[in-house]
Amino acid sequence: MDERASTLVVMGASAGGVEALTTLVHGLPEDLDAAVCVVLHLPATIESRLAAILSRAGPLPAIQARGGEQLLPGRIYVAPPGLHLTVHSGHTVVARGAHENGVRPSIDVLFRSAAVSYGHRTVAVVLSGARDDGVSGASAVGSRGGCVFVQDPADSLFASLPEHAVSRDHPDRVLPLAQLAAAVADAVRRLSEEVKVSENGDGDMRLETEYATLDADALERDAPPGESPLYGCPACGGVLWELEDGELPRFRCRVGHAYSAEGAVEAQGGSVETALWTALRALQERAQLSERLAARVGAAGAKQSQARFEEFAREAHEQAEAIRGLLVGNGSGSDG
Repeated sequence: MDERASTLVVMGASAGGVEALTTLVHGLPEDLDAAVCVVLHLPATIESRLAAILSRAGPLPAIQARGGEQLLPGRIYVAPPGLHLTVHSGHTVVARGAHENGVRPSIDVLFRSAAVSYGHRTVAVVLSGARDDGVSGASAVGSRGGCVFVQDPADSLFASLPEHAVSRDHPDRVLPLAQLAAAVADAVRRLSEEVKVSENGDGDMRLETEYATLDADALERDAPPGESPLYGCPACGGVLWELEDGELPRFRCRVGHAYSAEGAVEAQGGSVETALWTALRALQERAQLSERLAARVGAAGAKQSQARFEEFAREAHEQAEAIRGLLVGNGSGSDG
């Protein structure tokens, strides 16, 4: 007998997410007729205790996904740090795919794969967090007929992610944290009734999920879906391709790095700052080398060469000072 869950609940959180997730799973019923998958943004270098925390918080047992687990009703599967969590054919998949929105695991990746695999039988929950990873994935769930709940921004420790989700799309409900568990349980019960599954964007969603899992066929495509405006990928330097996604586009390079519109601008800003720091270091080294050479040739009596190296040093100092001024003006002068 096939015990796999026919309905999937996916939850995504970032900053403030541990508190939100523990409160939410505490209120879920023991007989929840759905599997639950969770992404929480955590540094890849730490050992996550989230599965143990969630197991203690509520009636549903939680494990950290390793890949290949059958998705069973009444079980929670947590994304491991540094790896994307997706679902396929009723099982978990974990992969070291390209970062999306600068993070891995990505909420967008999980939500999008759930929309592809479970369609209208997906319940997505967007919780407290920073930035906007999860917004595009929630929209994908909605476009396939699934149900989207968003934690009330006023009730969130960090409101940025819920605010983006509310402003970008039209979630089914925007609720305080204390009311989300009951709403999720009601939605799971309602989804026991068969309805037609929307096929909106299924092909592109499936392809984007394949990029996240480093699928060889996806990576060997001539290019990602979309049009190329010839912007460079902040992560790898490759060309970014523009995908239509509502009012604002998203971007993806051919190896899979993906960004929301806001995330692309922010990441490009980081690339510019990195380039400025590199230029500042190079100019300081050029000035120091020129000064050393000027002193050496001057001691040997080569006055013309000494003057030329001194001029090189003066120009390098002036250019370095101009770049230093840009970094200080950007609030970055103390981070070097």
